[in-house]
Amino acid sequence: MDTPPHAGVLTLEPIGRVDNEVQPGERVIWERIDSRVVIDERWVEALEGLAEFSHVVVLFWLDRPRDVETPLKVHPEAKEDLPPVGLFATRTPHRPNPIGMTTVQLLRVEGNTLHVRGLDAFDGTPVLDIKPYLVRGDLKREASVPGWLHDLWQRHDSGT
Repeated sequence: MDTPPHAGVLTLEPIGRVDNEVQPGERVIWERIDSRVVIDERWVEALEGLAEFSHVVVLFWLDRPRDVETPLKVHPEAKEDLPPVGLFATRTPHRPNPIGMTTVQLLRVEGNTLHVRGLDAFDGTPVLDIKPYLVRGDLKREASVPGWLHDLWQRHDSGT
């Protein structure tokens, strides 16, 4: 099998940036953060029809310098009392390719700006793509998660 000439080479161009004033090191509850995703003017026409959706998926580049080597296993959210699991079983930002993805509530679209709630990205983070959240295609009612994740969500809900 021949290797395609572009194998191993990827070129990504941001379509916009996150605007929310949240800086690395700040302790925030992301689900409560309102952000703006400012899309480059050349993509404004591509936003047509997006305001009809209640939620969108934002793909972004985790562009802050990483001070640790990408681990193969992590304790979820660095909580030592949770079992170490493979990094692909978590949403840790320490990834082989620093791509972030979050489904957010779309509050409104104004020109080239998406007003969203729940985007866990810092101010200035490059945005790679926006996709509508599709209830029929994205929601999987039969999906399951491990017990440690239920425990972690319970901690979040109780504020611990």
